[in-house]
Amino acid sequence: MTDRASSAVAALREKILALSNLDPPGGEEPEGVEAEDREIRRVLKVLSAAGLLAELSNREVCAAREALSFRSGLADVAFVMQGLGSAAISFHGTSAQKEAYLPRVAAGECIAALALTEPGAGSDLTAIATRARREGDGYILDGEKTLISNAGLAGMYTLFARTSEDRRLGLSAFIVEPGDSGFSRVERLRGLAPHPIGRFSLRDCRVPASRLIGKEGQGLGVALSVLDFYRPTVGAAAIGIARRAIVETVTHLKSRRQFGAPLADLQGLQFLLADMATETEAAALLVARAAAAVDEGRPRTTLESAMAKLHATETAQKVVDAAVQMRGGFGVIRGSVVERLYREVRALRIYEGASEVQKVVIAREILRG
Repeated sequence: MTDRASSAVAALREKILALSNLDPPGGEEPEGVEAEDREIRRVLKVLSAAGLLAELSNREVCAAREALSFRSGLADVAFVMQGLGSAAISFHGTSAQKEAYLPRVAAGECIAALALTEPGAGSDLTAIATRARREGDGYILDGEKTLISNAGLAGMYTLFARTSEDRRLGLSAFIVEPGDSGFSRVERLRGLAPHPIGRFSLRDCRVPASRLIGKEGQGLGVALSVLDFYRPTVGAAAIGIARRAIVETVTHLKSRRQFGAPLADLQGLQFLLADMATETEAAALLVARAAAAVDEGRPRTTLESAMAKLHATETAQKVVDAAVQMRGGFGVIRGSVVERLYREVRALRIYEGASEVQKVVIAREILRG
């Protein structure tokens, strides 16, 4: 990375950390669907005003996600979903599609969503069963989507459906709006941590042909291009959570006294803290390598991205678990920072390719030479 690029990334990180109005009002975690939705909209206004929803490099997105997840998991979700939900348009859309959606997404006026997952299709995108058939000047969509971030909030969904029976060449990408005829009521789901997520159905949902992203049959490539870009940034979010856990741990070890001395004097806890910090920095280097590879425009960054995502998320889980353990009973009390981090970090090992899937990908990439 050039000195100028490095300085820009560092400045972006510091800009986010300095935002005084990023944290939830009163510091309280939003409870319930309506509170989550209000917080997402509020955060998007803050991020848009700060110019953080514009198109960014992978290294910049990583820096932003690290800083945001250090502050608030929900703020990180609000930020990244604007990118994930609109990236297919940015990468593959027509000029008309870009003009219609990207400025509103960047302004935080249109909330974006990526609709890939289905009851029978998660890591295996070729198992997507939602159908799209051409009819006149549009397409008719039928199917179900689940575990969709921003479901019920989004003003536009990048949605993937099957236009032929070919497993790999039969997927196509569409822009679907919640007001489209046949877009059914959203049912919200509740996770471990605040996160707007839900499921919905499409029943004879008509969308104009102008909302096809790319060409018919290119959907798998479109989806993979989006996931390949954002996979290293999941690792960056994990790094932010791990670093927050370390900060909280240091404060606790210095202030908490047991057996007549601060916990920081106990060599066993010092060793554990050293492992936490070292593994986090090693993971950060893997993330930085993957982000640099993406920004350099390499034709394949699969290996670097999978390693970064796997190691960073698994490391963050271990770091947060250690932070909880060192706080004893206070670490599992609802409302403490490390308890919140414990809930926030868990999903990172699953979405955008579970850890087990990343291991399969890594092994295949190594074996193919």
